[in-house]
Amino acid sequence: MYFVKIRKVLYQRSSFFRQELTTATKKNNIIEITLTNISVEAFKILIKKCLVTLLKRDDLQIEESEIWDKVIQWGKAKTPDLPSDLKQWTEKNFLDLKNTLSKCIPLIQYFQIPGEEILAKVKPYRQILEFNLWDDISAKFIAPNAPISSTILPARKKIPIQLPVREVPVREIHFNNPSSIINDEHFAEISSWIDRCSSIYDVTKIPYKFNLLLRGSRDGFTRKTFHHLCDNLPGTVVVIKVDGTNEILGGYNPLVWTSKNPLEWFTTTNSFIFSFKTQNFILSRIIHANQVIGCYRNSGPFFGSCFYMYDDSKKWYYTHSNALYEEPLGSNKSWFFIDEFEVFQVLKKKLI
Repeated sequence: MYFVKIRKVLYQRSSFFRQELTTATKKNNIIEITLTNISVEAFKILIKKCLVTLLKRDDLQIEESEIWDKVIQWGKAKTPDLPSDLKQWTEKNFLDLKNTLSKCIPLIQYFQIPGEEILAKVKPYRQILEFNLWDDISAKFIAPNAPISSTILPARKKIPIQLPVREVPVREIHFNNPSSIINDEHFAEISSWIDRCSSIYDVTKIPYKFNLLLRGSRDGFTRKTFHHLCDNLPGTVVVIKVDGTNEILGGYNPLVWTSKNPLEWFTTTNSFIFSFKTQNFILSRIIHANQVIGCYRNSGPFFGSCFYMYDDSKKWYYTHSNALYEEPLGSNKSWFFIDEFEVFQVLKKKLI
């Protein structure tokens, strides 16, 4: 992935490389480019600019401590006369490395690195950091709410891999309804929406098994219970019954739920929310892929910023947002309470 991003940077920043990458042919999956009239120093400068451009991105999909490791490795390789044993380094050695990495050091998101990795990986090189930065890093872990002078860069985006729906062997296509809230026809509609079908599946041909993970009246309505039973399982459907009504609301998450702290948003185009009321239904697909699924250990299911479990008292929140979802799920409800709450994992059936 590192080479792919370097290649993209070269393509965007250099007309020479753009031409070469466009016309070059692969041999054994390797692109060979001949550099003419370019000095070694000029090439080093180009690679350094590419590294800086990469570090400015917020979608690297790699832990910040690993980014730090790679930057240090690159800096040490580009700084001459550094002893292999860090214990033998002089102040000049640290200063030389600091100069090599002068454009890279400010781009590391130190405050997103766990404390144990700060001690193991960053502390040995603290002399290359700016005057107050190491003090601020230490202070933040000792007293998280204490004010500091260093800039805290926003966390890079984490886009989880959307896993394929797992196939489950069955001897025949037969649907067993596990829900106390919705009927077979509702499951057929949800299955059709997941597959983006133009028509609704027949209830005898629903291609999924819906495995009940959580039922509020059986397992509890708490956020802790939700994360304990539902985290890290790809492809889940959340269904709730609104208190004192016959209205049913729900949502589909093709990704996974996790217990993040602080709240972290994930990207997908395949999520949707829905409403069932008597014989009518409303399907509302996501409009923009960003900030679709929210994961936070102090919250339950989080669909966008407009439909989510609020606390452990059966209190939920819904309001329509034209910027997030296509259709409103009936009238805006704001805060409301529920009678029942169920979560299912969606499993693909397979004939054997």
